[in-house]
Amino acid sequence: MFNRRGLLLAGGAIALTAGLARAQSARLFVVATFTILADLVRQVGGEGVEVSSLVGPNGDVHAYAPSPADSRKLAAARLIVENGLNLEGWISRLAKASASKARIVVASAGVSPREEHGDHDHAHGGTDPHAWQNVANAKIYVANIRDGLIAANPSGKAEYAARARAYLEKLDALDAYVRAAVAKIPADRRRIVTTHDAFGYFGQAYAIELAAPAGVSTEAAVSARDVGKIIAQIKKDKFPAVFLENVSDPRLIDQIARETGAKIGGTLYSDSLSGPDGAAGTYIDMVRHNISELTKALAP
Repeated sequence: MFNRRGLLLAGGAIALTAGLARAQSARLFVVATFTILADLVRQVGGEGVEVSSLVGPNGDVHAYAPSPADSRKLAAARLIVENGLNLEGWISRLAKASASKARIVVASAGVSPREEHGDHDHAHGGTDPHAWQNVANAKIYVANIRDGLIAANPSGKAEYAARARAYLEKLDALDAYVRAAVAKIPADRRRIVTTHDAFGYFGQAYAIELAAPAGVSTEAAVSARDVGKIIAQIKKDKFPAVFLENVSDPRLIDQIARETGAKIGGTLYSDSLSGPDGAAGTYIDMVRHNISELTKALAP
């Protein structure tokens, strides 16, 4: 039998549990297709959002195969954030199969697309989807995410707008930081090789020449002819360094380095963040890490 004190304690515990449940349910549940988008959503949404990334840290969004658990996440989401530019060929089918009622934000809407160069297999229809590698484009992503959050939860408008403004200022500072770092690299050494063509927007924005044996998708087949062309280009144009990526098999870059004598630089983060305690736990950390690795390998 409960005494009065026990009833009061039990009632308080029930009320607390209910309060916590209400607080949790009040958070906007957002599903992002991969970790870079998930981080941008967290930066804008703050504590008012719960974010789940379908592709996890160090995962390859190009080759991702959705699971039944992903379908359940989309069914529960109030907002879905995808990159667009033909990156996630699976997301539309997954959203339809889940019968999701969530709003969909295409983060890259408004970006000027870069077309893939060379004769690689066009897994993304010839369009380069890696627009986030240019910090100016990341600002477009943030504005689209802010507007999507507001549409899904109008009561959070003031907070989302304020957080977006503050984060956009950080991105302006980040862009200036990258430009200052690149300026320290001699112009004739601003050329690199990466595993796949993921840094085209970065190179375009910051005047770095890039080459890659694979196209804009890690799923594109790399032939001996592709590798031979890259090796010839490195030797002809004297590319000083080749870089691994966190989502790619290192054996290809190892082979290219052996046959050209180019220096192997550090690991670059292209399509995915690291875990939260890694070198690229956030988008800003990723960009700062990448430019640090580039300048260490290229600057005198």
